Amino acid sequence: MSSPSGSPTAPPTATRTTSPTVTPTAPGRLPLIGHAHRLARRPLDFMDSLRTQGSVVRILLGPTPAYVVTDPAVTRKVLVTEVDAFAKGGKIIDALRVFFGDGLATIADGDRHMKHRRLMQPMFNKAHIATRGDVMIDHVRTATAGWTPGVARATYEDMNDLALSTFLVALFGPGLPAAVQEEFTRLMPAIMRGTIRQTILPGWVTELPLPANRAHERRVTRLRVLIDRAIDHQRTQLSAGPPPAAQAPPGCPAHGTSEGAPGGGLFSTLLTADDPETGPLSHQQLQDEAITLLTGAIETTGTTLAWALHQIGRNPDIERRVHAELDGVCGDRPLAQQDLASLPYLRAVLKETMRMYGPAWLVTRITTRPVVLDGHPIPEGADVVYSPYVHQHDPAVYADPAVFDPDRWGPERAKQVDRSSFLAFGDGRRKCIGEEFAWTELLVVLATVLQRWRLTLASAPPRPQAVVTVKPDRLEMTPLPRAA
Repeated sequence: MSSPSGSPTAPPTATRTTSPTVTPTAPGRLPLIGHAHRLARRPLDFMDSLRTQGSVVRILLGPTPAYVVTDPAVTRKVLVTEVDAFAKGGKIIDALRVFFGDGLATIADGDRHMKHRRLMQPMFNKAHIATRGDVMIDHVRTATAGWTPGVARATYEDMNDLALSTFLVALFGPGLPAAVQEEFTRLMPAIMRGTIRQTILPGWVTELPLPANRAHERRVTRLRVLIDRAIDHQRTQLSAGPPPAAQAPPGCPAHGTSEGAPGGGLFSTLLTADDPETGPLSHQQLQDEAITLLTGAIETTGTTLAWALHQIGRNPDIERRVHAELDGVCGDRPLAQQDLASLPYLRAVLKETMRMYGPAWLVTRITTRPVVLDGHPIPEGADVVYSPYVHQHDPAVYADPAVFDPDRWGPERAKQVDRSSFLAFGDGRRKCIGEEFAWTELLVVLATVLQRWRLTLASAPPRPQAVVTVKPDRLEMTPLPRAA
């Protein structure tokens, strides 16, 4: 093993063992496909069952072994304390890279990753995000005003559409053609399903000229065309110039004043960024970062909002407390950006939603050298897998993990939760750069919807379905008007 500087060193004390442990192999593998059938049919149950096998369990994806970490403390070594031995990579990252390209979520560790993160950081500081809060609130109020009272709606689809359209307004500014927004919404779920298919099937299957593979390639190509149209829209807004009174938000000295303008968007940060060593981002890099950002918006945010509405609707006491908090803060006026910090219970509801349902259920890394992880020897170049879903349902960390309990995130009880077990935004140097924005958008959408509507379940109780996020298989809810 070597130190981060590259000099030889002994294995870290945390992983040193006098006699390596034999890594158990999960039961149920089949010839040629390994455990792919179990991941395809009941992935959450399969991953959760591995906890009883040990802290590190070997599975086979086709003929290729992967090592699943089931202990949150061991996952923290992968992400934080021994991160140099575990690079961003593996089958799921390789599949995501097909349409993400080298966006911040998939770009390899090293100088390029640090450069991109440095250029994007001003885009997600609190002051910059605050310039978009009221714009997002207005958009959500307008988008939900047309709901028909008493008529059931497809809530999961609604929340994905709303999350994407709200994020597009924040990212590219208002005025993006409706046809572009609608096509984004149609394309992204199909692309993500194709990506998961490529992740769990053997590589040779995904390389065959099958109709499903060709359709996936066509969708990815079309997505990049749409991204170009959105970027051109933002460039047009920038070239028009900001209103005379507009000023750049604090903390963004390297960027033009247009990013603070009411008509601008967060993406102007990247269009105007200029690295002193390598210059501005290329067209390809701008595409890759836009796709990465939009995927996070439509998948993780939309899924979290749908589950949150379901849990609020089925728990009268939680619903009562949410409404009381909103009414106490806002009264009968609309929500405003400055109100978001005064909604701690709604934030706890969202955090409990993320604990129960993901967002991501499967994440991979690849070893950069031979390592010994919690006594288990793992060769160089091996896939190491962890599941936020599994960690966040660990009964050793969360009492009654199957129970939806926002109060577990109250000030006192939250102190008892090992922070390494909550991985909704990852951890370490690859932690999600957009966490602050995600919280803002989640609070904006959920609070704005709940100010105007009560939603009651109109379909059978949804079942969790693992795609990229843990989504509801079907969720219909009926909106009913409410007043403060």
